Amino acid sequence: MKRSWLKKIIGGLSLTSAMFVFQACYGTPQDFGLDLLIEGQVKAKTTGLPIKGIKVSVAQNMQYQITDENGNFSFYTEMMDKVKLEFADVDSVQNGTYANRDTVLTDLSEKVYLNILLENK
Repeated sequence: MKRSWLKKIIGGLSLTSAMFVFQACYGTPQDFGLDLLIEGQVKAKTTGLPIKGIKVSVAQNMQYQITDENGNFSFYTEMMDKVKLEFADVDSVQNGTYANRDTVLTDLSEKVYLNILLENK
């Protein structure tokens, strides 16, 4: 009885070890496609001050990020012919109210930096 439990424990450890070695050698699946780094800063058009809490989203794949306290955003997305970015004031009351803005990026390289100015509503 003890030997059968011992065999099961050793067998389980052997299988776990084999899986660990396989992952260490071959790794986990990766996305080897070209990625596009989009970064920038969102500011108020009237004051030139950075705006926190603006939702910056890629319309094609529902990916988004919220600007930080300095109005900065940065994220990777898949490379496409055209990338449509949407800028929306999601906290509206906290930082004032700003009009939404859409931008279409074309002629893309691996990295894009944007300075976005939003108007008050």
